[in-house]
Amino acid sequence: MIYDILAHRSLYYGLGERFRKALDYMAETDLAALPDGRYELEGDDLFVSLSTYETKPANDTPEAHRKYVDIQYLVESREKVGVAPLEAMTDVAEARPEGDIWLHHGPTEQLTLGDGRFMIFWPGDAHAPGVAVDAPARARKCLVKIRVD
Repeated sequence: MIYDILAHRSLYYGLGERFRKALDYMAETDLAALPDGRYELEGDDLFVSLSTYETKPANDTPEAHRKYVDIQYLVESREKVGVAPLEAMTDVAEARPEGDIWLHHGPTEQLTLGDGRFMIFWPGDAHAPGVAVDAPARARKCLVKIRVD
């Protein structure tokens, strides 16, 4: 997992061209002006999803992926994200292979997403996003998916 601010994005260009393209897109695009939806940068290999939602009191089922890396960045608001190595998960609560998502049970540590911060989650990283900081609130997220399989 990587946890940093977009101002430091050039530190991660060495991860590959898709990472550079994704981080530059997030930093240089007026994300607040775009409607919610999917924006393809390289088809299914690299795409952006913008969504607006209400944060929730808890997220007890950390997710993980096998085919994609997630880059998460909040355009609006703040939220807590539970993070842990996939090995810390105790079991699979639900598998949705068609959507490349596996929900787990297990302990996580919480970090705050927002205020210019982004997180990169590899297939070995469990993450439980969307948790309210103080009370449920409206949030707007930019999620970038980068195919790595």
